[in-house]
Formats: sequence, C-alpha cells, structure tokens
Amino acid sequence: MAGSMRTVRAIALGLILVVCTPVPAFAASSRTDREIQAQLLAQIKILASDDFDGREPGTEGEAKTLRYIARQWFDIGLVSGTNDPGNEWFMPVTLVAREPAASQATFQRKGYRTALTPGNILVLTSGHRSLVRNAPLLFVGKARGNDFTRNELAGRIAVILDGSRPDSERQNELLSLGASAVLTVLDGERSLEQVAARRKRSGYALSDDAIGGDLEAFITREDMVSLLKGTSQSLEDLEKLADAEDFAPVTLDLTASLEATTRETTIHTHNLIGKLPGRHPEAGAVLYVAHWDHFGECGEPTAEDRICNGAVDNASGVAAMTEVARRLARGQPLDRDVYFLATTAEELGLLGAHAFAENPPLPLTRIVAAFNIDSVAIAPKGTPFAIVGRGMTSLDADIAKVAKAEKFRLRDNDDANEFVKRQDGWALLQHDIPTVMVTTAYGDIERMRAFFDGDYHRPSDDLSHPIELGGAVQDVKMLTALGRWFGDLRKVPTEPGAG
Repeated sequence: MAGSMRTVRAIALGLILVVCTPVPAFAASSRTDREIQAQLLAQIKILASDDFDGREPGTEGEAKTLRYIARQWFDIGLVSGTNDPGNEWFMPVTLVAREPAASQATFQRKGYRTALTPGNILVLTSGHRSLVRNAPLLFVGKARGNDFTRNELAGRIAVILDGSRPDSERQNELLSLGASAVLTVLDGERSLEQVAARRKRSGYALSDDAIGGDLEAFITREDMVSLLKGTSQSLEDLEKLADAEDFAPVTLDLTASLEATTRETTIHTHNLIGKLPGRHPEAGAVLYVAHWDHFGECGEPTAEDRICNGAVDNASGVAAMTEVARRLARGQPLDRDVYFLATTAEELGLLGAHAFAENPPLPLTRIVAAFNIDSVAIAPKGTPFAIVGRGMTSLDADIAKVAKAEKFRLRDNDDANEFVKRQDGWALLQHDIPTVMVTTAYGDIERMRAFFDGDYHRPSDDLSHPIELGGAVQDVKMLTALGRWFGDLRKVPTEPGAG
C-alpha cells in the first residue's frame, strides 16, 4: 500500500462505486441541513460498502479506505498534515498481533512431580516466550486491600482467588510488585473455557512497545483441590483464611514450573493526517480525530453476511469529520492550523491514537483543543449535546459558550463519561492532549446503550436499514463552530491546556 500512497497524484485516481441508497431516518429541513445530510449519507454509503470489506487494518480494505478519504480531503483543499516529506498524508503505524501458541505447567510437592495438561490449566504471556522454573507458590487470597512487599512476592508465584468479581488489575499489580507469575484459582462463576475463549484471541500492540514477559495462569477449583492433597493446606482452609480481616500470605507446600509462548504477526497500517493551514501556526492548532478502521470479516463462518461494515462505527464519524473540514475550508483562514486525523487500530486498543501522540507532526503542547468524532449517526435532531470527557479538561467553559451561540442545548451532567475510556480521546488524554467528544450521540444515553447492545461490532451495523442522521447533522454544525472558536486568537488567545 505504501507505493500507492506515496503522493497525492496517486490518490487522485479515486474510486467509482455503485451502491444502493437507503432511506435516511431524518428528513432535513433547511438547505444547509439537507446539504450536510446528503454529503454524510454519500460518504457513509461508500465507506460502509462491501467493497471496502470492513476496513480492516493491513488489508486491501484499508488501501481503498485511505485512498477514498485522502481524495476527499485533497479536493476540499487540505494539505498533508504529517509534516514529513517522506510520508505525505500517511503516517506509517506498525502493529504486532500476538496469539497464544503453547503452554505447559508442572507442579512439584514433596519431591513428586505432577504435570497438568493444557485442558486443565491455561498459561499465558504477553511476550514471545516466558518461563518460570521451580518457583514456590504464595497464596495471597483475594488480594484486595492488602499491601504486599517485593520481598514477599519476588521469585514467587502468587496464587489468587478469582471470586465473584474478577479483576485483572489485581493480577497486574502483583506482577508489577515482582511476582514471577500469577496463578488464578477459578473459584467463582468463570470457567476455564470462558477464560480461554476470551484470552486466546489475538492481542495487539504497537511494534515499538516493550514486550512484556509476564506469566498468568488459570486453574479450576477442582484441580487446585487435587494439587493440594497431601500437603499441609487444603483449598477450603485457605479460602477461610482469605476471608479473615488479618489475613497474611501463606507459602504453600508446592513449587511450579510454568511456560507459555505466543505467535507474532506484523501488520503495516497507517494514520491519515490532513491540515488546513492557519495564518498564525505558531499560535497552536486545533485537532479533529475519527477512526477509520473496523473489523473486516467478523461474522460467523456460516453466516450469510460476514462483513462488519461499521456504518455507524465509524463511517459516520469519518464522514462527519470530512464535512467539518469542508465547511471550515470554505471560510476565511483561521488563525490556528487545523489538523484532521483519521486513526487506524482504534478497535484494537486505541493504537493509532497512541501512535500519533508518540510520534506527532507537531509538539503536543501546541494542540489547543482536540475533538474526537465516533459513531455519531445515532440520535435524532433536537437531541441535546453531551461532552464525553466533561470535567477532564479546561475546554468545557468555551464549549458551553459555543453551544449557547449556536442555540444548541448542552447536557450539564457527567453521564457520558461512563464511555470515556472506549474511544480515541482517552488515548490522547493520557498524553495530556485536551480532548473531548461533543456529540448528540451521547445526549441520549439509553439510545447509545441500545446501539451497543444491538448492531455494535456486528455485521448488522450497515445500511440495510435506515440510518439516523438528524443528530449527526447537528454534530457537524457544532463541531464546525468549535473549530472556528478555538481557531480564533481573539476567542481563545491562550492555550487552555488539559485540566
């Protein structure tokens, strides 16, 4: 794909697609609204078409997606925003997919070795290969509200009870404190099969992320009972100890050798970055973000429709960002630069947003405000706006001024923050970029939850049924107004910065 994306001339070949036209669920009233609605629908039809095969990173679907978006942005009048002559428009992002390959566990008690088959125990690592030999087992109970020292945990395998409230943060904390591995006893509702089904899926990371060597193992309660037979402790006695307020870790009469390996696959993908130059770029920049990626073919192998088209999530967000760019480009140049970032691998863990922040085209401190746009084709016209990330930056007061000037209603609660960690804005916030989502989609939380419980991440998120564009039209107008406000040195003379 890199060869076809080297220059704008290569992109300008464009695409010709024939698609059906679904009936939108919103009939726009004003001429402006009708224009925005038509542009949104036309772009969503293309981005969510089967021809793009679900927009999976590293596939021909990605190549088609990025050629189409870049052609739109070039025609609008944007220029490359990578600020890198060697990679115009397209910022390379390299991912590594890691999938569990093999595991082995051997326990020793009083000189006798017991090997458990993979069907009775699951051993996982985030690294390529991890191994612990003959490490003593330290029972740490529920590991909630207890302080463990490195001296207690170092060189030991921490044994923890899963209980009725599984919490991966407990395992991560024990590993960070120096435990050689964590062995979780599934004494609650989770089964080994359920853990295996969830944890054996491929995990993704940026290729330059440090590869961990941590080891996590899971064992059934029954098998743990069997392992402890003939020792001085029983699992029942240990469970009673774990309930005591004065619980202290217990060294078990067992040692273990654990080993796990993973298979790695490299994926070459791209962020797309465009820019609308301002008159005073030294004064900072405004950033818009929307992820272009989805899951490709994710339906059941026997299903008639296997393509996850991602019409709402997030063809609608990319279309809305493009329309904001179109409207801003029509006006007078703003004081500040405006960047438009279409991220990759959001669905794989916000990885494209992290890649942008770790290798930015401008100093992150110069980004005055960032607005993420995700799954906006949800709410009808007239739905109030919500801020996802409300109270987490110093942008709220200015957003309220813009909403008042545009005669849009704005929710005055933090309900939408329930979803703040599920979108690219969260990744940017971790890098101190003041980022929020200002959208009608979360103005009606129940409607958003219904989407998550329904078409979300399924092949049915397509245009086989009417799509709601009323709120999306309002989003485009509000986001355009926000760009003009934060891009104006008279309105925002200094950088608000993250809260």
